Amino acid sequence: MAGPAARRQSVGVNVGGVMVGGGAPVVVQSMTNTDTADIDATVRQVMQLARAGSEIVRITVDRDESAAAVPIIRDRLASMGYDVPLVGDFHYIGHKLLTDHPACAEALAKYRINPGNVGFKAKRDTQFATLIEIANRYDKPVRIGVNWGSLDEELLTRLMDENAASDTPISAAAVQREAIIQSALLSAQRAEELGMGRDKILLSTKVSDVQHLIAVYQDLAARCDYALHLGLTEAGMGSKGIVASSAALGILLQQGIGDTIRISLTPEPGGDRTTEVKVAQELLQTMGFRQFLPVVAACPGCGRTTSTTFQTLAKDIQDHLNTSMPEWRERYPGVETLSVAVMGCIVNGPGESKHANIGISLPGTGETPAAPVFVDGQKVATLRGADVADQFKTMVADYIERKFGSGEQDAAE
Repeated sequence: MAGPAARRQSVGVNVGGVMVGGGAPVVVQSMTNTDTADIDATVRQVMQLARAGSEIVRITVDRDESAAAVPIIRDRLASMGYDVPLVGDFHYIGHKLLTDHPACAEALAKYRINPGNVGFKAKRDTQFATLIEIANRYDKPVRIGVNWGSLDEELLTRLMDENAASDTPISAAAVQREAIIQSALLSAQRAEELGMGRDKILLSTKVSDVQHLIAVYQDLAARCDYALHLGLTEAGMGSKGIVASSAALGILLQQGIGDTIRISLTPEPGGDRTTEVKVAQELLQTMGFRQFLPVVAACPGCGRTTSTTFQTLAKDIQDHLNTSMPEWRERYPGVETLSVAVMGCIVNGPGESKHANIGISLPGTGETPAAPVFVDGQKVATLRGADVADQFKTMVADYIERKFGSGEQDAAE
């Protein structure tokens, strides 16, 4: 039977009520790009990300003003019905900010720690210990997040020197991957020595090269059972970032590796930050791991479909479904499993339409101006006229009401 490899067994971590790892569904998370000290802007963006489907949202905590804003942001979100867990992203002075702002330490659901910049030489151990002790005090999990752009230089230099002296040296890239993994595992080991449970630790080892990311996570996954956060760092803008992230994470997920994902896209100027959430959801849904939104199947078009009717209808239906989902999730349980087909001609149209819950096969160039509609594999109508699109939208709405409305649910029970 076709399908992914069995999920890697990991220790589950409760992040503000959202389970990550331990067999839980792969979690979608995101990160704001607002100045956290700007409370209004940050609240607004967290709400947007949460509405888009982000189950965990990370925010930057880089100075006193940001730390002071965190509990206000958390409370304001809660007052409006948004209980999405907030993760604090700390670099360089996290130990000081959490010490000086206990309300921030309490409000956050998780702390992200970068062992490459938590401190240097003698300060590293004491500052890392402070972060872990505060996390233990407030019963918070941590993500030990290693990035190859801010890797522990002392560790990397030592491994490079050892490799140079070896009778069987490996490539510099392989040494760098080993340094990334060791940084994560040694930090996790130290956190446990400081009293942190394994069910409070997540790891990530992010790089910006697809092949290196796959290799480093495969190795890390084989060497521990901590919950793993996947992400291709600095993936880039637009289609490049989407393709690179999807290629890397898709392979790892297919191999059973990964408990939570973030798609690190660079938005266009003035672009929509929620795109990273939508891409993460589409990746998981396309691979069959989770269902978030109804699926609209549509043919790509060819010489048989010089009309743009099917393209316009497919987009209208997808936009309508996406816009309606926040309300429909409450009103129509299970509607995320709906499949709709909008096909452009007779070649594959009827067959594809039969495979969907509801589908329409529009006439191609030179074909009879009639559009058969199929519901659960059976032809139920043939639409004609200038308002075929509106007729089909009405049929989709009626199907959703019948299939997922209270009457259907009551009958199922």
